[in-house]
Amino acid sequence: MANTDAEALKIWLARFADTKTTFDNYRKEAERLLMWAQVEHNKPLSSLSHEDLLVYQRFLGDPQPIERWVMQKRKVARNDPAWRPFAGPLSPTSQRQAIVILNTMFSWLVNAGYLAGNPLSLSRQRQRKAKPRITRFLEEDLWTEVKLTVEQMPRETNRESEHYHRVRWLFSLLYITGIRASEVVQNTMGGFICYSDKEGEPQWWLDITGKGDNSRIVPATRELLVELSRYRREMGLPLSPLEGESTPLLLPIGGKPRPMTRSAVHLILKKIFKKTASRLKLRGPEAYSKVIRLEAASAHWMRHTASSNMANAMDIRHVRDNLGHESIETTNKYLHSEDDYRHRETERSHKLNWGQRQGNN
Repeated sequence: MANTDAEALKIWLARFADTKTTFDNYRKEAERLLMWAQVEHNKPLSSLSHEDLLVYQRFLGDPQPIERWVMQKRKVARNDPAWRPFAGPLSPTSQRQAIVILNTMFSWLVNAGYLAGNPLSLSRQRQRKAKPRITRFLEEDLWTEVKLTVEQMPRETNRESEHYHRVRWLFSLLYITGIRASEVVQNTMGGFICYSDKEGEPQWWLDITGKGDNSRIVPATRELLVELSRYRREMGLPLSPLEGESTPLLLPIGGKPRPMTRSAVHLILKKIFKKTASRLKLRGPEAYSKVIRLEAASAHWMRHTASSNMANAMDIRHVRDNLGHESIETTNKYLHSEDDYRHRETERSHKLNWGQRQGNN
């Protein structure tokens, strides 16, 4: 086992080395706390108390002294003397995320025998009792408004038409499958595969490789296949994909056969959410709460929206399989025989229900 805090954190972080975003975020928060403990309190992690962590939480919202902790300009290399651990005070959301990460870190260090106790455990228990769980998803009426915004997009020019079809396909894909934005950019249309069920009827699935390189198959409903064909026709592709086809699930404007970035996908979704919010603002103060939610919505809200609708209408085990939660490997040992039923239930219960824009064919 490690003999120093730095060695212990290095071992903990090694568990996330295969996922760069997670690794970078976890390293950042661990380094910040370690530096704060050493510089401001001259304490190792093992000496930090619950009260110390309360002080640290306030510090995240106002890292002082600024000259020691906050960079004066962005994008400074870590080996530059001007580098600092913070770009500025953390927002309340970022503060909460930092504490979640640190709680994970402390829990692991306790389980590994490096620490005797988790100084955040009491704080986490109090937080759970004091604050209700925040659900970040689009209620049915907001989801309907988002679809209306998409249907109102211009499509008179070729570029407008391509942009509209891409946006409609992206929202359809995210909602029916519940996949992550990162999985949209990492997978291809060759993942669509067709099997016959026990009655000999064809069933289409989407084979997805997700977090940790874990694979799962997600039902591709008839609605989704219609949207896929619509999008492929717009892009000048055959209506049905071929198994193993390398075409990305989402293409840049112009049809260049290369995957888009996750940030580009996020931007597409955020623009639609903001356009919807702007339209609802015109309804006056009664729409204020909806506007606030839409302005806060992000790509991951679509995954929560999909899972919330599935959970309201489907067997929760099938929802878990569709979303590829961590227990998927254990669950699959017992649910392989129910895949046909899972497909039929997803088909029956989980609908897009796109509206039709007046005056368009």
